Amino acid sequence: MKKTLLKAVQLAAACLALTAMVSSYVWAQDAGKQIYDEKCAACHGASGKGDGPAGAAMTPPVQDFAKALAGKSDDWIAKATKEGGPAVGLPATMPPFSDLSDDQVKGLVAYMKQLAGK
Repeated sequence: MKKTLLKAVQLAAACLALTAMVSSYVWAQDAGKQIYDEKCAACHGASGKGDGPAGAAMTPPVQDFAKALAGKSDDWIAKATKEGGPAVGLPATMPPFSDLSDDQVKGLVAYMKQLAGK
């Protein structure tokens, strides 16, 4: 009886932990999309293809995330996002978004990677 109760408690705890992790991931994705739509889509485009209305006039042109983020770590993407292009060797046309919290940047990075197909 005690083993059955212990297993039930362990299973319930595991389910709660998994639910919390999934909820956190979904929240980060939703928050990342909202931030992306507000701060990034004008240049990078709604789907991250580099075809936003403001990006069309930029020199050099804004790249598709599938190409621009290939081989880049989350830390690199976060640094480019938070500190701007020059911090990672990109043009100054990529502005810094230093007003974002670390959690917001994590959500944004996750969303950008989703757009890139990573």
